[in-house]
Amino acid sequence: MLSILLVGIPVILANMLLQSAVSVGGIRFYINHFHEREGVLAGVLALFGIIIIVLTGNLLQITLWGALFLWLGEFATLQEAIYHSGVNFATLGYGDIVMSAQWKLLGPLEAVNGALMIGLSGASMLAVLQHHIRKQLGQ
Repeated sequence: MLSILLVGIPVILANMLLQSAVSVGGIRFYINHFHEREGVLAGVLALFGIIIIVLTGNLLQITLWGALFLWLGEFATLQEAIYHSGVNFATLGYGDIVMSAQWKLLGPLEAVNGALMIGLSGASMLAVLQHHIRKQLGQ
């Protein structure tokens, strides 16, 4: 169990740092490019932009977990490792590909990490949407 934590916690911390940077970057993108703009098109483009930014961050995090799984020798190809990682990160849990008994507890660890990071992504998108709505209502 200790080896799981020693391997998994640094990846979680790296993902938290990455997601924090992506979330702040997305909000700064909105402030720099759309903060003063009015109208539906501005709102759509602002929300679309931040969705692309946070989605890219989530995909990078999935890739980081996949690279770890590949490095641990759990999968033969990066594609297979990233697929397994995406299933864990998104908490889908297909179970069609499983890791060895030695490292299988990394799956739930990644799922918790993914749930938190996807939640933060949603919060970033919601912040932009709420600000745009308030601006449209003149508040």
